[in-house]
Parts: sequence; C-alpha cells; structure tokens
Amino acid sequence: MGGDDRLGQELYAIDVRPFHPGDMDGLLRSWEAASRLAHPFMTDQFIAEQRVAVAKKYLPNTVTDVAIINGELVGFISMMGNEVGAIFVDPSCHGKGVGRALMDIPAAIHETMEVDVFEKNAIGRPFYERYGFKEISRHTYEPLNEIIIRMRYSGRG
Repeated sequence: MGGDDRLGQELYAIDVRPFHPGDMDGLLRSWEAASRLAHPFMTDQFIAEQRVAVAKKYLPNTVTDVAIINGELVGFISMMGNEVGAIFVDPSCHGKGVGRALMDIPAAIHETMEVDVFEKNAIGRPFYERYGFKEISRHTYEPLNEIIIRMRYSGRG
C-alpha cells in the first residue's frame, strides 16, 4: 500500500473560541513567551509594563479569540475593528497552523485588515507577508526607537 504523506507530521485539532476571563493566565503566558522570542530588543521592564497593559488596557477594548490545542490555550488574536491589535502564538506551537486559524476568523469578516509590526520582528513580519499583508507605511516607535511597519490585507482575491 502507498505511504501516508503525513507520516512523521503530528496532526493538531485547533479549536478557536471567544476569550473568557478565565483564559487570562494562559493568554499572558503565550503573549510573553512569543513577545520575548519575536522582540529580543525589548527590555524586561518594557515587557513587564506591556503585560499589565495587555491585561488592563488592551483586552477590555478588543474582540479576542483564543486558540486551544488539547485543552491548553496556545495563542490569541485581538481585533479593534479591522485592525489586528495583537496575534501571539506560544512558540511551542509555531508552525502548527495556529496563527492562520486565528487570522482566518477576522479575515472572513473584514474586507481589509491592518496591522503594525516591528521591522525587527523576524517571526511576525514573514507570517503577515505569507498571509497576504503588504507594507503601506513605516514610522518610528519612540519608546523603543524601533521602526514599525504598517501592513494591510485586502483579501485573497
């Protein structure tokens, strides 16, 4: 018999559902692990400050969905209208389709979406480009003196 093309590849059932307050610890764990990997230029103090801002300022003002694999929260996406405010996937789950599963939700709703990503984010930028986002502008994020790229997604067609 013919071989299974999926041999050697694990299959993951990714469930995506709306964020619940009980998800906060898992969400913040995923956010911090992914942030540290994608943004090595951020200081511990900056990350600590942003962790508080994510919980107290950003999440209450966004529509957030979480990704679950085997009962564990492994990523999330937060939308402000058609703007991707945040999408973070635990590094242990990179390459498993979690980011795409999360991004597919707002992409099905919004004709266009926009996102800001640090120029030095070697994980996020390629993800957005593969998904179909294109650069539209750049500016400097003064608190870190780092370049941010504004990107726009205009559908797949």
